[in-house]
Amino acid sequence: MANIPRLRDVLLTTQLHLSACLTLCVFTQDPSVHKVAGGRKKTVSFSSIPSEKKVSSAADCLAFMQGGCELKKVRPNSRVYSRFYTLDQDLSCLRWEPSKKDGERARLDMATIREVRTGKSTETFLHNGPAAEHLAEEAAFSIIHGDDYQSLDLVALSPDVANIWVTGLRYLVSHPSGSIIGEGSLGSKMRRDWLAAEFAEVDEDGYGVVSEDTAVATICKLYPGIKEAKVRLRFKEIQRSKEKLTSHVTRKEFQEAFCELCTRPDVYFLLVQLSKDRECLDAQDLRLFLETEQGLSLATAEGCLELVRRFEPSGPGKERGLLALDGFSRYLQSPECQLFDVEHQAVCQDMSLPLSHYYISTSYRSYLLDDQVHGRADLGGLTRALQAGCRCLELGVTDGPEGEPLLGVVNKYAFLTSPYPLLLYLCQRCSPSQQRTLAQHLRKVFSTRLYTPEALPVSLGGRATTLPSPEQLKGRVLLVGKKLPPEEEGSEGEVSEEDEEIGGGGPLAGQQHSPPSTPSTPEAGRLASESPEELVSFTKRTLSRVRPSSVRLDSSNPNPQGYWKGGVQLVALNQQTPGAMLDLHRGRFTQNGGCGFVLRPGVMRDEVSYFSAVTQGCVPGVPPQTLRVKVISAHSLPKPQGAGAKGEVIDPYVVLELHGVPADCAEQRTRTAAQNQDDPLFDETFEFQVNMPELALLRFVVLDDDYIGDDFIGQYSVAFECLQPGYRNVPLLGLVGDPLPHASLFIHVAVTNRRGGGKAQRRGLSVRRGVRRGREYVTLRNTGIKALDDTFRPASAPLKEATDLREDAQRASMTFKEHCGLPPVAKLKQCIQSLATRLQTPEGPRGASMTLKDGYPHLEALGSITDTTRKLLSHYDMMISAQKQLIEKADAVQERIAQVQREGMEFHEELPRLGEKEGLKGRKHSKALESFTWNITVLKGQCDLLHGAKADSLDALRQLALACEACGLTSTTSCGPSDLLYTPHGRRGSTHGNGRI
Repeated sequence: MANIPRLRDVLLTTQLHLSACLTLCVFTQDPSVHKVAGGRKKTVSFSSIPSEKKVSSAADCLAFMQGGCELKKVRPNSRVYSRFYTLDQDLSCLRWEPSKKDGERARLDMATIREVRTGKSTETFLHNGPAAEHLAEEAAFSIIHGDDYQSLDLVALSPDVANIWVTGLRYLVSHPSGSIIGEGSLGSKMRRDWLAAEFAEVDEDGYGVVSEDTAVATICKLYPGIKEAKVRLRFKEIQRSKEKLTSHVTRKEFQEAFCELCTRPDVYFLLVQLSKDRECLDAQDLRLFLETEQGLSLATAEGCLELVRRFEPSGPGKERGLLALDGFSRYLQSPECQLFDVEHQAVCQDMSLPLSHYYISTSYRSYLLDDQVHGRADLGGLTRALQAGCRCLELGVTDGPEGEPLLGVVNKYAFLTSPYPLLLYLCQRCSPSQQRTLAQHLRKVFSTRLYTPEALPVSLGGRATTLPSPEQLKGRVLLVGKKLPPEEEGSEGEVSEEDEEIGGGGPLAGQQHSPPSTPSTPEAGRLASESPEELVSFTKRTLSRVRPSSVRLDSSNPNPQGYWKGGVQLVALNQQTPGAMLDLHRGRFTQNGGCGFVLRPGVMRDEVSYFSAVTQGCVPGVPPQTLRVKVISAHSLPKPQGAGAKGEVIDPYVVLELHGVPADCAEQRTRTAAQNQDDPLFDETFEFQVNMPELALLRFVVLDDDYIGDDFIGQYSVAFECLQPGYRNVPLLGLVGDPLPHASLFIHVAVTNRRGGGKAQRRGLSVRRGVRRGREYVTLRNTGIKALDDTFRPASAPLKEATDLREDAQRASMTFKEHCGLPPVAKLKQCIQSLATRLQTPEGPRGASMTLKDGYPHLEALGSITDTTRKLLSHYDMMISAQKQLIEKADAVQERIAQVQREGMEFHEELPRLGEKEGLKGRKHSKALESFTWNITVLKGQCDLLHGAKADSLDALRQLALACEACGLTSTTSCGPSDLLYTPHGRRGSTHGNGRI
């Protein structure tokens, strides 16, 4: 059996294509992933790994293009043709066949190509109706050519092939002669020199050869995560191909093996796209990447140079401030580019609000190793729960090992991870002697940490109307439940074994709030589904706790998201039970520094607000978001645990789960990367609509597709609010939450307002004429109370105007991006770059110049320009006009809306009396209260939306001015960004893009 992996490697290496397919339907056996409706068919194949095109340089791309391949040509008349495209050997033109044109006409000269666009961004794709919709976005690209900017629209058979063509074509546009290719580029030379230096360090004798073991160890050191067996196999193949009798490795062989094994095609394609010609990034290239892709609008040149010094491995690269392929790969794999927002690695939320305004990380009997009845107790589980940030524990107080009280362990680890208060539910399960010890040691063990009214001047009981804040209770232990019986000095007495609960000090007892209500999961689920609004309202001032059902025998966990959306603050989970439910819990509480307290959504904290946990659409007052995730690749994937019989080959795929309110819950998956071992490429984009961003959680699950059952490989869960935009690595975790060494996903994330991003809209005459007629406007509800309805009625006009201002600005920006050939999620700085390319003149990019009119950046054409470019400048002017309208009118419109909100709130205390006066009773009275909260929530939300839209417009205009200056579209006499009549707000937008380097 030990020879099976070696035999498999031989079969794969010799590419023996013996295949057979067996199709059968099975259910996924991974407990952490729900089955997609409809099921999937599985196949088992005995074929070898499909041959993949290895690309590590522009020369590889050009060689592939010269060999030719089939591409689909998309015509404006909605027809799609399959053609075979090749690049001439002299790199001068592109040819295709079959064609009705003669050979000399079925060609495209490289000299006429203006630009190469990725995705479906041209008129042909956008306005071709259903014919273009089924074509893969990732495999589409367009060649813009000629003075009138015609487009040749193509679709490759796979995203990999499209990337090769785009990279090769862009390289030829930058190097018309094709004279500098492959190893001759600056980046390739830097890489070659760096590898030569690394080789020289281990070549102790200076003979130019090292042992195979040394070469393997060096590559594994330079590229952490690569498997030693994979490197050793490659050297064996090199030796066989050269018929060498020795296992020694030369410098050239070392460089060849490293470049083949350690070049990530996805990163190479991205690098070439950013660097355009040199296969390396300077500080300006890197800054542009950080600003336009990574959302760091405050990146500086010095910060970019510091990144180069940290990640570029070659000495010359560091000296010259250049980041080549390996340095760029290291940067993308570093914590700097992780998906999780670095801001949330420390406490970043307001901790001065009442306890009821927070979700609190809660553990349930985590000291039990097995089931809930006969499970063995282990203090290690309790320790791990506290170290994971749990701030609420239910303790069945049992005899500790060798008589050691459980409380000592709690006291030792209570505040090592988080300084915020610890809530304890004590349920005794110990011997009489330990009960006596518990009663005597509660105050002794916790000492000054134990909350008592006389020790801390914070009102928790009596006539208190609000709970204290986590900040006020820092470092305190709160005992929740029944009060201890008063101690009698010198009395020893008997301790009853029948007492079920020993609660201490009762800081949350005997008051208006009462101890946190603790329904079981079935009861809490019924409340969340039948009375969602009442449950949310109840939890605004009162802590509520949900524990697993008492009838369970095992230690399984409920879905916490179902209770969080109802406002429940304390959802108790068995921290010792791994799986999807605990993954979601960790994803929720990893934010805010992992302190165990996370602010609930604003609509759950506002005194007057409307929110339903069962909403199937938009939440009033909350701007919906569009989340687009492109799963590019995975790296260093391990075999599933316990899958030793499968050998080294796995068939991975990625499942994306969005958890939130019912309208947001969704699940999508990538294709299976069949027999792609541990570094598969996916290149698939998924889109999710998020109506309640503050509640949403995104979970990535990597599974091994197998005809018997899908085995779990790794997962990662993250709160929507913690997503960072741009190219990000996702560190995968094992089943129990342990990091998988070097295993990760490489993805791209874009978050936009629903109507400000996502898919580009097809435009037609009827759509244009009915833009405003078909627009959705927010409306207020009739309460049935005349005085109140008369107060809300004046808000109708400003609400409509606010929507028009925001959407007109968004639509104008999207139209400008579309005509620049860029997707809706692109940054405006990228649009200016595209525009500057079209305005290029022999003397430089001065076909237009930026001037300030009334403080706004306008572009004026200089000399003659094409009609296409003139049209693009016209769309730029329309965008500036829409932004100007928004900026100048927003404050007045917002004040009109806010005034109605203030006047409406004056009726809040009088609502019951007004309802009785109008004769509203029972259901009608409840409906009036609901409509009132709906209206107040809508008014507040629209004010916030308009305020944010104005801030975004101010930032966008300043970025436009900076981009014009960077692209040479300003003259020495024209005003610069510092002369703008508005100031940047530095506001954090929907894509979290305001970091600083």
